[in-house]
Amino acid sequence: MAFGLFKKSDKKEEKKEAHSGPRYYDLTVKAIVAETKDAIRIVFEQPAQKIEYKSGQFLTLIVPVQGKEVRRAYSLCSAPLVDADLAVSVKRVENGLMSNWLPDHLSVGDQVKVMEPMGQFTTEYGKEKKRHLLMFAGGSGITPMLSIIKSLLTQEPDSIVSLVYCNRNIDSIIFKDELSAWETRYEGRLHVIHILDEAPMNWQGYSGLLNHDMLSRLLERIPDWGLDKTTYLMCGPEGMMKNVETLLAARSIPANKIFKESFVQGTIDKDKKDEQPLGESKAREVTIRYDGQEFKVMVEPHRTILETALDQGIDLPYSCQSGLCTACRGKALSGQVKLDEEEGLSQSERAEGYVLTCVGHPLTDDVVIEIG
Repeated sequence: MAFGLFKKSDKKEEKKEAHSGPRYYDLTVKAIVAETKDAIRIVFEQPAQKIEYKSGQFLTLIVPVQGKEVRRAYSLCSAPLVDADLAVSVKRVENGLMSNWLPDHLSVGDQVKVMEPMGQFTTEYGKEKKRHLLMFAGGSGITPMLSIIKSLLTQEPDSIVSLVYCNRNIDSIIFKDELSAWETRYEGRLHVIHILDEAPMNWQGYSGLLNHDMLSRLLERIPDWGLDKTTYLMCGPEGMMKNVETLLAARSIPANKIFKESFVQGTIDKDKKDEQPLGESKAREVTIRYDGQEFKVMVEPHRTILETALDQGIDLPYSCQSGLCTACRGKALSGQVKLDEEEGLSQSERAEGYVLTCVGHPLTDDVVIEIG
């Protein structure tokens, strides 16, 4: 899973100042709900000391699978000011290690180790605000959207949400009944439009690929609040989001009004990493400052800083290993670091020297990275 930028969270920085590294929790599974035949909702009890989070953030679940510790990030579908417990959704992915293990083996009462909530696909809410969130979701990309919908509708009485939700068929619509209930409860403020790849004979809605003509028809049904008050959010398969970006660009929607959350599996393809020239091919020493300690690691060509540190038993924070979730973020105090993927960092973060160790390679011998 990878995460784009909606709005920076000051609370995240406050947490980092309060303690040197990310917090870890052992959460008890309170309920497991079958949302579709391929997707479940995992509800965790809030611990005695409540875990604070923001709508749009994710939890990193850490589970021993086949004798190996596996980490995967899952967006929270619960909302902090609405739901008493924490909840994530998990959809089976073909050959997905964690996404298949969890529905097959996890039981109510089990404890799961998780890393504190992270992610920047967030916004601040205020009763005085009046805005329109136009969302495009596909498949399990509905998860952070549901959390944001709950928060916006309950915290901003003058704001509205329009959701365009794409799925393969009617049986694969995650949170279908819950979305309908919220739409009924907040009639006129939440508008859900479903698009199906495979529509049944009696389907009255949209079907097929979201294209320019379909988007034009959709926008005719959606309130037009103007660019100043409209923000475009998207989360789902990369192909869907690229398509939506192209369609919005064709309508002259400015890029700074569009925010996305990307879901990816596993790590960046090693072959693709190897194709990218890293300059001089030689091992370079990197100094890592983390949790009050200083570590020195020799990073070989075409190996990442995180891979090298983990191999040497240094327990650095990480989650997606794809350069998008920012769980492994650190600040390069000196030296030059090349990143295979920069989407997880904002332009200002890159300017300030922040790097992602999971996709980072040292280009000089004087790299010093501070994490936490």
